[in-house]
Amino acid sequence: MQMQKPVWNTCKKILCIRADNMGDLIMTTPALKALKETFHCHITVLTSTMAQSITGYIPVIDEVIVRDLPWIKSNTATAGTDLIELAALLRSYQFDAAIIFTVYSQSALPAALFTMMAGIPLRLAYSRENPYDLLTHWLPDKEPYSFVQHQVKRDLALVAVTGAFTNDDRLLLVVSVEDRQRMQNKLQQASIDTSTGYLLFHPGVSEEKRKYPLQHWITLGQLVHDTGLPILLTGTTKEKELTSAIAAGIGDNATDVAGQFTTGEFIALTAGAAGVVSVNTATIHIAAACETPVVVLYALTNPQHTPWKVSGQVFPYDVPESLQSKNEVIGYVRDNRMMKQPALPRPAVIAQALESLLQQEKGDAYIAPDTLIL
Repeated sequence: MQMQKPVWNTCKKILCIRADNMGDLIMTTPALKALKETFHCHITVLTSTMAQSITGYIPVIDEVIVRDLPWIKSNTATAGTDLIELAALLRSYQFDAAIIFTVYSQSALPAALFTMMAGIPLRLAYSRENPYDLLTHWLPDKEPYSFVQHQVKRDLALVAVTGAFTNDDRLLLVVSVEDRQRMQNKLQQASIDTSTGYLLFHPGVSEEKRKYPLQHWITLGQLVHDTGLPILLTGTTKEKELTSAIAAGIGDNATDVAGQFTTGEFIALTAGAAGVVSVNTATIHIAAACETPVVVLYALTNPQHTPWKVSGQVFPYDVPESLQSKNEVIGYVRDNRMMKQPALPRPAVIAQALESLLQQEKGDAYIAPDTLIL
């Protein structure tokens, strides 16, 4: 007697693989929400050490497995034996299904292989080539050659194959009252008066190609002095040399707070800000999830990753040729799909945009998802 194949509406244990950066995982939250609302399932997320700290603030995630996978850029190397161990671990969970989330320049097939080795019966992903038995369900990846869409739309379209749907496609992050109180206590201990509000400047980059010049940050801070709002320079402990130099250059109105907040406290800090100015990093997606107005200094890498459904403005600029990716898919997008913006955005123009945003209500006007796409 032939066994009946499993179907998505019977899945109660789903593995979702999003093994890259924190911002990528945040942009996947509407798709995770769609799965949870549709199937009332237990969701386990396989993610990286880079994204691990945000998982506790995504309430639709029930369990987390952390691994840095060798086909995703990370700071740690992964041995082949580690992948064999990972496949065995996934098999022990007895998942009903696995969904592999990617950006258009990534291949899902390595993850498809080890989920197949793990005996997961349903396996879904985008694929540019025919995956045959590696995937049981797949969407032909037409990005970026036919079109480019926001990462949130891309992920929602993937889970729609299963029948999953949500009416609320906003990014999802939740922090506790305790996180908010600890954040406020740290500001008080640092004698930072935020009674009239505050601005966040987030200049730190994970890649040199996303960098916005230090002196431009200082000029920007001096130009927005008339808002009367204190400026908090945020970042990691490793970025304190940069943030402290910018704070000192701006003057008394700016304070370096890099490395002082936990992930939950930083989300709370972002939620309470009048506005955020940041390079293209996870901070802009945290701001979007908190519905905090955001100005993005956006090095033209991936046009899918503008802030989603939040009041703000994007200022794109080209990546120096010496730092451009050798990935042929990214090269095609750079040459054929993205608007050319060779000049760095001037601090005066950014300051004007920020001041305009501060006069609007939070979430009053959305950034168009296709801001950077031709």
